[in-house]
Amino acid sequence: MGKTEPIEELHLRQLTIDDALFKLDRYLNDAFMAGLSQVKIIHGKGTGALRQAVREQLARHPLVRAYRPAIYGEGGEGVTIVELAKR
Repeated sequence: MGKTEPIEELHLRQLTIDDALFKLDRYLNDAFMAGLSQVKIIHGKGTGALRQAVREQLARHPLVRAYRPAIYGEGGEGVTIVELAKR
């Protein structure tokens, strides 16, 4: 199989919280191994439950150095920007 380019954003909209958190954990590991320094997590606005769950997982994930809400032009409230730990 050929090597694929790393994806710098993850779409979690319309997933259950459990499915989204599972996918997020795998994605963060893959992004770290690919050498990415920053990724974009697209969780949508909705009720805010998924955004809160995602940010709670990011707060305790060992590969996450920092995270912040996206600003206007980056996706606003529906997106979280994640800075990954250094390799």
